[in-house]
Amino acid sequence: MTLTYFLSAPYLPESTSSAAFLFLGSPRALLGLWLAVINLVTFLVFGLDKWKAKRTQAHPRTRRVPEKTLFLLAVLGGSVGALLGMRVWHHKTLHRSFRYGIPAIFLAELALGVGLWWLCR
Repeated sequence: MTLTYFLSAPYLPESTSSAAFLFLGSPRALLGLWLAVINLVTFLVFGLDKWKAKRTQAHPRTRRVPEKTLFLLAVLGGSVGALLGMRVWHHKTLHRSFRYGIPAIFLAELALGVGLWWLCR
């Protein structure tokens, strides 16, 4: 079986006829669900870190979200959420590593997606 088969054919289990399982059993649907969840989580974590950054001035013991975590969320598929979080929350926009790194991650993920689409069409 080829990669094209797995990406185009839905997974149909023999023991169930549930329409929900048919939808969520598809690799495309699972990928779409993953991307939606990871981007939402990344967006919210950027907002949480911005809130904690403001709070840290008054309460120095407040623990911030590590930059490694923010980058990891972007690499795991949340680059759109990271870009939106930077724009909406005005967070990490002055850091060169974020200003150039997050768009670079987005472009790499976009190239990977286009490459997979090209291979599987």
